[in-house]
Amino acid sequence: MTTEHPLPEDAAGEPTAAELNPEIKIAELEGRLAEMSDAYLRAKAEAENVRRRAEEDISKARKFAVESFAEAMLPVMDSMEAAIATPSASVDTVLEGVHATRRQLSSALERNRVVEINPGQGTKFDPHQHQAISVVPAPTQDANTVVAVLQKGFLIADRVLRPALVTVSAPR
Repeated sequence: MTTEHPLPEDAAGEPTAAELNPEIKIAELEGRLAEMSDAYLRAKAEAENVRRRAEEDISKARKFAVESFAEAMLPVMDSMEAAIATPSASVDTVLEGVHATRRQLSSALERNRVVEINPGQGTKFDPHQHQAISVVPAPTQDANTVVAVLQKGFLIADRVLRPALVTVSAPR
């Protein structure tokens, strides 16, 4: 059976000029090698730039991590300096200033996600947030509950900065 449309030489199994001439084939392969080498070098340079930029960002983050916190503390410092600058103030005036400064400090801590750990009496002892200083008999409380808080603790972004120092009720 004959076909009316002859097949192109390539499809008929005839070798192409590139296949017949090894120099052409080598030139084609060298061209592809040059393209791939260039692409590889560009990708490698881009990866190095990304790594370098990431290192710079990490360095800046470490260097300026406390910037927001420091800015929040400046009004507290100003209040303390103002109190020192008025040595003839009455005790009531100084006490009022101390309370105002404490409110500023609490506000600054809250804005920076520093939260108090101040368990109430009868709260179940949590070793992740509390540190038991002593165990005392407390017949009116359940065992292993907080009897008293000796020092407040603090969390920063849900991580314990300092555990609350507590007295815990003894088992019965």
